[in-house]
Amino acid sequence: MAIARFRSVLVLGAALQAIAFAPGAAATALDTYLEDLGSLRAEFTQLVVDAKGQQLETGAGTLLVRRPGRFRWEYTPEGAGPQLLVADGVNLWFYDRDLQQATVKPAATALGATPVMLLSGTTGELRASFTVNDAGSHDELSWVQVTPRSSSADFSSAELGFRGTQLMQLVIHDRLNQTVTLNFTHSVRGARIADSALRFTPPAGVDVIGTPVKGT
Repeated sequence: MAIARFRSVLVLGAALQAIAFAPGAAATALDTYLEDLGSLRAEFTQLVVDAKGQQLETGAGTLLVRRPGRFRWEYTPEGAGPQLLVADGVNLWFYDRDLQQATVKPAATALGATPVMLLSGTTGELRASFTVNDAGSHDELSWVQVTPRSSSADFSSAELGFRGTQLMQLVIHDRLNQTVTLNFTHSVRGARIADSALRFTPPAGVDVIGTPVKGT
């Protein structure tokens, strides 16, 4: 399974890490949410549907974020084994326990204009990589739409739904005409996150694809 399948977290992390907006740009609920956000712990459910609305996958997991550049995304699809994505500030690791396989890429090149940039990028990266617009209110949530500036991004657009100071929902539209919807619960801003949770060491016997960058 490729890292690209984790487009939901790769959109989200970008937002959590990038708080600055361009001079003259109107502040959105996303800008307000990211202000003074240092860390986050949350649980989520995930639903994937195709262009006809047919369910392709459901699952649940947990998300840990420490800005800038570090996160841990644990996800278990229904009927399959758990999967893990860890950004340690230098490398991005994907571990599939069923396949006993770990893939590592430099975070600087793997994250780019991806969903995770929405929550974990550095200052200025959000509006450098995405257009960000207020999308109004519906379903009792305030919505913000983000669109990648790069045509090579693996998703076409995403919407983040907020209730007050809480991120409640993330909806991602990918270039395969699939829609990924994440619903967040038990979110804790400023959560204490152990350093060990934001590192990954491949277990003995696991196949490793790629070479980690030194520096962590």
